[in-house]
Amino acid sequence: MQAVTGVFQTRLDAQRTLDKAYKSGIPAERITLLTPGSVDSMHKEVESIPVDTTEQPGMGTAIGALVGGGVGLTGGSLLIALVPGLGPVTALGILGAVILGAAGATVGAIAGGKSEEALSRGLPEDEIFVYEDALRKGRSVVVGMAENDAEAARMRELMTAESAESVDAARQQWWIGLRSAEESRYQISGRNFSEDEQFFRLGFEAAQHARYRCQEFDQISAEMDAALEDVKRRYPDKDVEEPFVHGYQRGREHYQKLCDENAKAA
Repeated sequence: MQAVTGVFQTRLDAQRTLDKAYKSGIPAERITLLTPGSVDSMHKEVESIPVDTTEQPGMGTAIGALVGGGVGLTGGSLLIALVPGLGPVTALGILGAVILGAAGATVGAIAGGKSEEALSRGLPEDEIFVYEDALRKGRSVVVGMAENDAEAARMRELMTAESAESVDAARQQWWIGLRSAEESRYQISGRNFSEDEQFFRLGFEAAQHARYRCQEFDQISAEMDAALEDVKRRYPDKDVEEPFVHGYQRGREHYQKLCDENAKAA
């Protein structure tokens, strides 16, 4: 499967995309809407979902109770979970639970079996931090898992029709928001940021990978080394090690700061 993602300025634009996707035959378990929301806003989200003959079963019903930061999930239900470094996020369906779980949220038992496993295998964990940044800015995100190129093209067309920003564009905006401060810090090392930026950023982004963050460095040092070796293979004639490692360390500090700020605000 391949992930297709759209970032929307408003939840209503994202919801319209989701409704059109359902009507075009895309199964509910392979597309989700993620939107920032608190426990208090969960009921408003439920009430705002239109109920008509095209609605997917369970779309208008929140299942379970908030327990340990997560809501139990069945079928196409609405759920809310606390994502480290972000806070409460509302999501729809099995795919929504899989994404929130990969982001480090505590989510109740997921119904889905082989379907859930297939979605997990296809999920791009290295771009979940981009979804989180968009949600942190108050935007909504629609993620679909396409079975083939034709379905992926259909998903992109539906998202573009509602003025969605691509995940690549959202990633670039994320970096633009960080670049100036990181350049100032990097110059203290005596190296040239303009020359090293590409590899510094690769390291910084590698540290945002959903599977490896929130762990002690000795637990993930092997993963950092593997990522560094991959970059060295791709750029054999470049001096990549120092900027990559520096970027990786700064990326870990950045995400930890987000977690700390979120904990203080809770």
